[in-house]
Amino acid sequence: MENATNIDPAESTEILTATSYLMKTSTKSKTSLYEHLSAILMKVLNERPENPVDILEDMSRNIKKSKFIVPNDTIQDESLLSPAVDLADQQKALFEVRTEEGEDMPPIPDDDQDLPLPDLMDIAHYFEQAGVGLSQMEVYRVFLALKTLAENYPLQTVRFWGKIIGLHGNYYIAETQYREGEDDDEDDLEDEEIEEDDRGDESENGSDEEDEDELPKSNYKPPPTIPREDNRTGANKYIYFVCSEPGKPWVKLPHVTPTQIDIARNIKKFFTGKLDAPIVSYPPFPGNESNYLRAQIARITGSCQISPLGYYHFDEDEDEDEDENVRDSFIVNLEFEGLSLKELLEPSLSNWVHHVQYLLPQGRCTWFNPTEKPEDDFEDEEDDEEREEPDEPEPETGPPLLTPISEDDEVDGRSSWTPYLSSRLVPAYACAVLRSNRWPGAYAFAIDRKFENIYIGFGHKYNSENYSPLPPPPVQDEFPSGADITEIDDPTIEEENALRAAQRAEEEDGEELDDEMDEEEEEDDD
Repeated sequence: MENATNIDPAESTEILTATSYLMKTSTKSKTSLYEHLSAILMKVLNERPENPVDILEDMSRNIKKSKFIVPNDTIQDESLLSPAVDLADQQKALFEVRTEEGEDMPPIPDDDQDLPLPDLMDIAHYFEQAGVGLSQMEVYRVFLALKTLAENYPLQTVRFWGKIIGLHGNYYIAETQYREGEDDDEDDLEDEEIEEDDRGDESENGSDEEDEDELPKSNYKPPPTIPREDNRTGANKYIYFVCSEPGKPWVKLPHVTPTQIDIARNIKKFFTGKLDAPIVSYPPFPGNESNYLRAQIARITGSCQISPLGYYHFDEDEDEDEDENVRDSFIVNLEFEGLSLKELLEPSLSNWVHHVQYLLPQGRCTWFNPTEKPEDDFEDEEDDEEREEPDEPEPETGPPLLTPISEDDEVDGRSSWTPYLSSRLVPAYACAVLRSNRWPGAYAFAIDRKFENIYIGFGHKYNSENYSPLPPPPVQDEFPSGADITEIDDPTIEEENALRAAQRAEEEDGEELDDEMDEEEEEDDD
């Protein structure tokens, strides 16, 4: 006890300093040497190895490893999956076979069963011969995805339209038609809601204007909006579904409007792969990427959907006096036996026809007269008298259905289509292929009674010159200046003083005249 009480204060200070140094926390391992040595001694005392001095370094290393934790270890963390594994999990559902309860195998379909899905693998076989299309595994996944689409929607026809390549993702496109009486009215409801919102805004604006002072109203009347074509007609004859990868959900594209088609002809944008991405362009595009994609599909379909001559024909029951430009329907010719390869590959291309209606410059397949007033549009008689009636525009016309592609306009001095044989080594089993020069990526093949169209590209039309966006409109002229609207300069102080002096002089002269008049009247009275 005497030794403990007689500790030198200097030694005590050194002990405290050394202890504090040992307990200093490391910035890397977040621990101190004091704690680490204590852990080693505790491990030695608990395990009591034979030669602890020989394994001291290994024990120190093991203690450090036990405290080392990586926040995102790619080996131990199983929750982090690559995009390929995630996509494989989604596509796994495509390969699952659905069976009924109590059966090991799915039921065998009947021979008479009418499926809306074509044999895509057989079609891809001919496109593969032509050097066009997707890989065999990719086509098979698309085939299964189309089968899932046909099972989830009441569709009458399903066809693989093609693939549009985007910057961050691609679009696999399915062209479909609903069964009779199974039309989807979601777009019609959306249009009605938009109209109601516009009417509500107009009523609110009207109430605000009544409270405020009346402002001058402009006599400008915007041009009438061209309405979109109804379902199952014209540019909206088909309904299109898209997905970014086979196995991912299908998304239905909205119907297309003439304004969207008109502006899509004046802009050129790469697709991003995101349907909700905005379209920044001039002229401004009314909609997002889903609307722009739908407009490009309508343009490509109207130009590149072709078939061999004689495969389709008009129904004989229709009125023969009906104008051919108005015809919008046809039927399959059951007596068609196919054309020979020599006929299909003729340079004149007179044995191929368009079986989709032509898109007019207005953006519709059937022309709409913008000067016609709707039945519900009632205006005051005075306004009708004051307002001049616009001139009647000339109706737009285009080539009728089943017009040979030989009548198409040339593309940069050459034909709009290039025919070639899929194989010249074994021509007896080859098929005729046509490549579009107006829309690079559009192809068609035909052999015997089979034919099909496909598009694989960026969704851009051919242009021999560099693309240049439309310039903004010229600046409008200023309103002509005149005496009625020209602002007068403020008078100077000297001018104001001179004006006041002149007014005072006039007043004094007037008073003197009045006095003289009064004096003369008094003299006359006397």
